[in-house]
Amino acid sequence: MQGGVNNLTKNLSDQSAFLTVDGGRLVIRLPVKNIRAYKLAFIKTICYNVHMDKRDEFIRIYETHVKREGADKLLRYLLDSDFFTAPASGRFHCCHDGGLCEHSINVYRRMLALVESEYGKDWENTVSHESVAICGLLHDLCKVGYYKKDLRNVKENGEWVQKPYYTKDEELPYGHGEKSVYIINGFMRLTRAEAMAINWHMGGFDARSRGGDFSISEAYARYPLCVLLHAADLLATYLDEERGV
Repeated sequence: MQGGVNNLTKNLSDQSAFLTVDGGRLVIRLPVKNIRAYKLAFIKTICYNVHMDKRDEFIRIYETHVKREGADKLLRYLLDSDFFTAPASGRFHCCHDGGLCEHSINVYRRMLALVESEYGKDWENTVSHESVAICGLLHDLCKVGYYKKDLRNVKENGEWVQKPYYTKDEELPYGHGEKSVYIINGFMRLTRAEAMAINWHMGGFDARSRGGDFSISEAYARYPLCVLLHAADLLATYLDEERGV
C-alpha cells in the first residue's frame, strides 16, 4: 500500500493535493479546479499497482517453486523483457497491459487445481510442484517481444478519433508452443514431459495440428501433463479472464 501512496503522491505532486493515510484508508483532498487531472492520475496509479501486484505474485510463485539451475537467469530475462507489461492477446483474453503475466498466473492456479483433483492429496508423488509452476507460468513465453502498441482511426459519434491497439511485431518468429520451449531451454533444462506440455499447450488450436500433424494425439496419450496444461489454459482463458472485442 505504501508504494502505491508514494506513487500517487508523485503523480499528484505538482497539483497541490493533500494526501494522507488515515486508519489504513487512503484519504485524498483535491482542489476542485484540478479534479480531472487528479482523477486521471489516480486511475493511472491504480492500474500501475494492479500490474505490480501481479508481477510480485508471479515472482513469489516462481522463486518459491522453481529451483533448478538457470531459473534465476530466466527470471532476469523476463524482468528485462516486456513479459510483465505485454498483453496475453491482441484482441481477446487479457488484451491489456500486464495481461500476459496475469494469464500465466491464472493458468498456474488452474493447473494446480487440476493436478490436485486428478491425483489426490499425494499428487506431488506424481507431478512435482516445480513442474506445475514451470508449465503454468512459462507456457506463453512465446509472446515476449510479440505485441506492440500502435494507433488506429476509429469512428465515434460521427467523428474519427485515434485509439490505441495491439499489433503484432514478432522479434523471434519461431512458432508458438515450440518457441516457448526454445526460450526456456536457453536458460534452464526442461524435463521431457514439461517440454511436451508447453510445446502442445494450444491443443487443437495449434497451427501444426490444424495443418494435419497428428503428433499432438500421441503426445497427449503418453504425457498426461500435456492434457492438464491444455485444460488449464482453456479454463483460464474462457472462464477466468475478460475478453476484448
